[in-house]
Amino acid sequence: MSLLKTNLRRMALLAASTICGSALAQSAICYNCPPEWADWGSQIKAIKADTGITVPPDNKNSGQSLAQLVAEKSSPVADVTYLGVTFAIQAQKDGVVTGYKPATWNDIPNGLKDPKGEWFTIHSGTLGFMVNKAALGSKPVPQSWADLLKPEYKGLIGYLDPASAFVGYVGAVAVNEAMGGNMDNFGPALNYFKQLQKNEPIVPKQTSYARLLSGEIGILLDYDFNAYRAKYKDKANVEFVIPKEGTVVMPYVMSLVKNSPNPANGKKVLDYVLSDKGQALWANAYLRPVRNVAMPKDVASHFLPASEYARAKSVDYRKMAEVQRGFSTRYLREVR
Repeated sequence: MSLLKTNLRRMALLAASTICGSALAQSAICYNCPPEWADWGSQIKAIKADTGITVPPDNKNSGQSLAQLVAEKSSPVADVTYLGVTFAIQAQKDGVVTGYKPATWNDIPNGLKDPKGEWFTIHSGTLGFMVNKAALGSKPVPQSWADLLKPEYKGLIGYLDPASAFVGYVGAVAVNEAMGGNMDNFGPALNYFKQLQKNEPIVPKQTSYARLLSGEIGILLDYDFNAYRAKYKDKANVEFVIPKEGTVVMPYVMSLVKNSPNPANGKKVLDYVLSDKGQALWANAYLRPVRNVAMPKDVASHFLPASEYARAKSVDYRKMAEVQRGFSTRYLREVR
């Protein structure tokens, strides 16, 4: 009887091992693919439907993802990662990503990809104010960086932690440039954040889309694509504002993790997000695809006029990466 039990147990373990192996073979782990951010939820569903590969949602931010990739360097868990461009450049320096050139590699402009394929842009967005008008009540919608310092907005403003989340750092770069600073002088941004503390801002580490929609945060430093999605897809009383003093345009990129457990599936995911269908999904979610994929007219019509976007500019992303840690150190010491 004990022999029978032993054999049954072995059969059960073998079956479990086969099931786990099959599940692993049909999955790819992506760090920083939160379903509430940039409509990753729709992209993940499409990847599953069209390739059979499951990409589990992951709510890390760029900084947390990079930290985990470095910690797991000797035994990686993730197959691919999605990062703000400066974190991707740092990931490259830390040796945790590897070169891969997706099928549509030649369609990506040279300035928006690493020549060796260790990171490449999949889409971009413009930073501004995502405003829940209902949460503001009778208060006017702020139109400038200077407006956010007014006492009437006390307790209503939110921005992601600039020392951890990429969008937080982008907000710091945007206000710094708008206030006359540059990559060698973050004084204006640091002074701005010090002044902003009087309005008791909410400073989370992860995406705060739901907190903006609920009204817990009334004004969030975020991208146009999240604001348009909130207004036109979730039917929220939300407005997007490009501040009068100016802002920045920022690429988001992906990489294949070095020595990942499932590189074949990781490559399929990277191919998919840059395919015609993957890029069209980003366009439908109000992101600007990196490839020359036409944005549907009904989607394009929801964007602010080109005259507003004229105040948004690109910056030197490699320089932005070089000075990020120095800024983060100063922010933690002088502001938080």
